[in-house]
Amino acid sequence: MITGEIKNKVDKIWTDIWAGGITQPLTVIEQLTYLMFIRSLDEKEIENESIERLGGKVPKKIFPQTPEGQALRWSKFKDRDAREIHNIIGQQVFPFIKSLNGNATSAFSKYMEDAMFLLPTPQVLQKVITGLEELYEYDIKDRDMQGDLYEYMLSKLSVAGQNGQFRTPKHIRDMMVRLVAPTPDDRICDPACGTAGFLVSAAEYIRGKYESTMTADQWARFEGDTFTGFDTDRTMLRLSAMNLMLHSIANPHIDYKDSVSKQNDYSDVFDVVLANPPFTGTVDAESINDNLKAVCNTKKTELLFVALFLRMLKVGGRGACIVPDGVLFGSSNAHKALRKELVENQNLQAVISMPSGVFKPYAGVSTAVLVFTKTNAGGTDKVWFYDMKSDGFSLDDKRTDLGNDGDIPDIVTRFHDFANEADRKRTEQSFLVAKEEIQNNGYDLSINRYKEIEYEKVEYEQPEVIMARLDQLAIDLKARMEELRGMLKDE
Repeated sequence: MITGEIKNKVDKIWTDIWAGGITQPLTVIEQLTYLMFIRSLDEKEIENESIERLGGKVPKKIFPQTPEGQALRWSKFKDRDAREIHNIIGQQVFPFIKSLNGNATSAFSKYMEDAMFLLPTPQVLQKVITGLEELYEYDIKDRDMQGDLYEYMLSKLSVAGQNGQFRTPKHIRDMMVRLVAPTPDDRICDPACGTAGFLVSAAEYIRGKYESTMTADQWARFEGDTFTGFDTDRTMLRLSAMNLMLHSIANPHIDYKDSVSKQNDYSDVFDVVLANPPFTGTVDAESINDNLKAVCNTKKTELLFVALFLRMLKVGGRGACIVPDGVLFGSSNAHKALRKELVENQNLQAVISMPSGVFKPYAGVSTAVLVFTKTNAGGTDKVWFYDMKSDGFSLDDKRTDLGNDGDIPDIVTRFHDFANEADRKRTEQSFLVAKEEIQNNGYDLSINRYKEIEYEKVEYEQPEVIMARLDQLAIDLKARMEELRGMLKDE
């Protein structure tokens, strides 16, 4: 998370860009991301060179091994004259990164082709570079920099919630990835990918768990076909492409697509779906894919996306998605139909209720994580409920790091060990609920429907005893007051 000190430094960079004439927030984010990407390419090349010096497998070099190619590196030009830097980035570095992977049909090339370097003057650029250097050197090391910066910048947008542009905090993404446990053989999709945070978290999980055992074919798929993301904002798609490329995913399938519309015909394709879809508002009824309406006839995006996940998954595929609490208990026919579909026709495994502060400072909505497996043949026996009290950060607008992981390690451990959950009481933080009970409650999936609260009986003294004590206190007070008056007379 970004601290107050870092926020002040980012605000200073923002002000410098604003003073240069760029006031549209997403444009500011985009320009900063370009510069961060350029710097990160150089960092990655330095890492590659270090591996080479240590006798490791030589990775493919990013920059041409010529004087002209080496001059494109951040470390080579950052300390030069402001006018030289502006010229180098605008005329040389930017064209270079736009054609970086040499494949005109790739996601990176497709969405970078209309990218523009807009910082207007050498002076503004130099101020931004100086600000970024200070952030990287003193504050942002070993952080999910792009994601954290994006999250903080979005908090400045008054329309952030309306657009559904909420970045899921990295620790929540990582938790969801650990719940579905993707493998190198899985195809993974986020149909509302934003900056591709879920895809990056999935990539990090796979690399961390399977790196030493992955085959050449698995590595080839990892760099491309493993990851798919859709969004309706080309700026987001550019940010996604850059983010994934920095995580060694050179050819992901990132596409401009309205996922719930008729233009999305993906069905029975993916092994894993991870998403935090937009859940504010409705879509045009005419554009909605008919097979989604068959599951729940509605225009509400939060319901349509869950139906979409079920369609896009293969039989046996796993899904984890964030939904607003209304999905769990809404009384409309569409709400009930969707929940019935999950319980009766699929295998609904878990409902994890999250505290409302998870998405602060720019949204206070209460949400939950649904975890399910597509079967098309039922399979729900018992549903596991967990009441998350803490995610490791304060639940106010400041979202201060509490120095622990909250309930997240416990959630992951208990989820993968349902055998030990069978005997838990409804008064505990997690428990299992039988399918029949959920049916009898109209497929209500809100945890409060099933959670039991223990009330501790408090014994109070009889009124006569309390009154006698008050009388004695009054007598004692009167005696003290008389004593005080006597002392004043003596003076």
